[in-house]
Amino acid sequence: MMRAGYKNELPAGHGMEPGRCREEAEMARDKQAPLRVVMPDGVYSSRPIAKLINRVMRDGEKSVAARQVYGALDLVKAKTGQEAAAVFDQAIKQITPQMEVRSRRVGGAAYQVPMPVRGARGFSLAIRWLVTEAKKRPNKEFRTFSQKLAAEILDAVKGEGGAVQKKLTFHKMAEANKAFSHFRW
Repeated sequence: MMRAGYKNELPAGHGMEPGRCREEAEMARDKQAPLRVVMPDGVYSSRPIAKLINRVMRDGEKSVAARQVYGALDLVKAKTGQEAAAVFDQAIKQITPQMEVRSRRVGGAAYQVPMPVRGARGFSLAIRWLVTEAKKRPNKEFRTFSQKLAAEILDAVKGEGGAVQKKLTFHKMAEANKAFSHFRW
């Protein structure tokens, strides 16, 4: 806060020095953030599983998240009899959306314009939906998060479950707004 009559007195941590213009003080928005390479996980040597562990992780407790994910993958392997990493990849393919709608303002009106989903975004949406839908599962039926995650992965492979439903709603919205596809940029 500035007091009346004291122009050059600014509070600490305000981000601007007296005399500097505002354009210099703000961050540049013209560059895209560089993509960070995620190291593969220790058990399966898989980057997608490492990303799943990072998504499950809370409060920086990676070893807890890894234990939960590996427990879920062990349950998947026990129930299917197939390699857990292959089943997980299959589930991610089932969940990954192909189309999405994005808002586009044209002449004062906002239109939902259907657009194809890029690879990295589709993968991150699939991981996010898988984890959030696993968290939504009831505690009465599934005691641990590992059981919830395993059930969601198995349902996704079958084409069922909340994550696949989310993908289908994405596709339905894109189909419903197909008339606005000429506004694509």
